[in-house]
Amino acid sequence: MTKRTVRRSSSRPPAKKRAQIRKKKGPGLIDQTMVALPVSHDTLQKIATWGIVGVAGAVALAVASFFGVPGMVGVAASEVVGEAGLRVEQVDINGMRRMDRDTILTQALDQRSRAMPLVDLELVRERLLQYPWIEDARVSRRLPNTLVVNVVEREPAAVWQHKGVLMLIDEKGVSLESVSRDAMPDLPLLVGDGANGQELARRKLMDAAPALKPLVKASTWVGNRRWDLTFDTGERLLLPEGEKESVDALKRFAALDGTQRLLGRGFVRFDMRVGETMYVQRREAPPKAVATPSLETPAATPVQNDEGE
Repeated sequence: MTKRTVRRSSSRPPAKKRAQIRKKKGPGLIDQTMVALPVSHDTLQKIATWGIVGVAGAVALAVASFFGVPGMVGVAASEVVGEAGLRVEQVDINGMRRMDRDTILTQALDQRSRAMPLVDLELVRERLLQYPWIEDARVSRRLPNTLVVNVVEREPAAVWQHKGVLMLIDEKGVSLESVSRDAMPDLPLLVGDGANGQELARRKLMDAAPALKPLVKASTWVGNRRWDLTFDTGERLLLPEGEKESVDALKRFAALDGTQRLLGRGFVRFDMRVGETMYVQRREAPPKAVATPSLETPAATPVQNDEGE
């Protein structure tokens, strides 16, 4: 019997063709990932260098701790990282409107070392908070070479006149900077010792009488206990002590002014410090007591002055 040799075909290409197929394949997963990263190749190298140095530094610190010199080794390791390219070369500042940019840069860059691990972020923040305009600050690192400074500035709320000096303040009474009389901003004017600390109370008082609010030229804090309001028509309203008492008195005055037009009629002063009675003083005339009705009962009789108006 004749033996037949059967040759089985193989789907696997020869070694030469396999090599050619491998050459035609696209980049591998690692290569694709490297291309997709939003950083440059140089930056990746720096980060990798920092990682290697960090591991070596951790080992060095562990050994140094046994001998009691961890700080020295830590600084040395950080300086090596800095020499590898991870040093502060740029400062990005966000939220700045009134602060001087050079001042913030100086405080951020005034460091014993520019190596990124050695930059004292908390120290920079504490320095910035010393400036009146800065209410809050946050400082962070952005690899490989940038410090990011985010500041929250205070908002001017009023002008405080004290001992002849005009000063911008925020709603909490923090003094921001002085202003000149020739360049007064369009802000409420507070007068008197301690008036800056009463800005929130003044706002609450004026919110009780919104119709009078734009007519008030200045609010004077008297004796650290009560308010006098000066209107742009020249009159002064003396309010009683106590938050509720002053709000109620201002509401009564606003109701009377709305029905009888008290402002702009030649009066000098309205004194509401005593109960429900309002003393009205006209120019060059002695004060005269006038009973003021409650808000629940509209005024039926105009406020009388010395000339019977």
